[in-house]
Amino acid sequence: MPEPVRRVTRDVWREGEVTSGERAVPEETPVALTYNGTTHAVMMASPLDIEAFALGFSLSEGIIRSAADILSLDVIAVEDGIEARMWIAEERMAMLGARRRYLAGPTGCGLCGVESLAEAIKPAAQVEGQLTVEATALLDAMSALAPAQTLNHATRAVHAAGYFEPGRGILAVAEDVGRHNALDKLIGKVAQLKAEPAKGLLLLTSRVSIEMVQKAAVLGVPVIAAVSAPTSLAIRTAERAGITLAAIVRSDGFEVFTHEGRIDLGPKKPREKRQAHVA
Repeated sequence: MPEPVRRVTRDVWREGEVTSGERAVPEETPVALTYNGTTHAVMMASPLDIEAFALGFSLSEGIIRSAADILSLDVIAVEDGIEARMWIAEERMAMLGARRRYLAGPTGCGLCGVESLAEAIKPAAQVEGQLTVEATALLDAMSALAPAQTLNHATRAVHAAGYFEPGRGILAVAEDVGRHNALDKLIGKVAQLKAEPAKGLLLLTSRVSIEMVQKAAVLGVPVIAAVSAPTSLAIRTAERAGITLAAIVRSDGFEVFTHEGRIDLGPKKPREKRQAHVA
């Protein structure tokens, strides 16, 4: 398998001076996802956790309903990349064939191959988790994610997704050059753990777009916490799906956009009224 990190030579220009040396950069390789001998998707991804990626992609795309629907899964290094060869039940393959599309996914491709506008903005699954967390616990969860990002520590160039349960800490972390891939890998890891996502938080190092919310809904996690801001469509999707969306998480606080009742924020100060300016 390709190594996830490579060292490359480069020249550095700073303050008018040039120095030479090496830098660690993440590997990026084509990953073909095949079902019953037929290629369904080719995604550019980090060559880490490919089995989890195949499982999570299959779940988030609705190709399978549970890990049990995959009868076998083999990850094989080939000349041009990596193949994740899966065999699924015939009824699932028949359903896949009825709506099949080919994906040629650049890094970070979240909705590649979608054939209609309605499919792109389809409603997310409903999430019913009754989880309630303290505001400080959310900050603790996000601060615990950074030390677990081993690939990013080496390269400073990849995204991460983490699964956190209050009282248990971070149970799974996935990293990839693409944020959607990282989340698919995490979905696969959580499925492998046989965890109960209704009890946990999804942690993201990226912005929150609609497809990230849709994938979170497939995972079944009731709270998303992200370091970057959400899009307006992601907010509307999270609201309709029943997901609590907290974003712009920093060491001193965060912003909650939907279903704030799951996070104990304490008393809210009344909004200050603006004074009318008189010329």
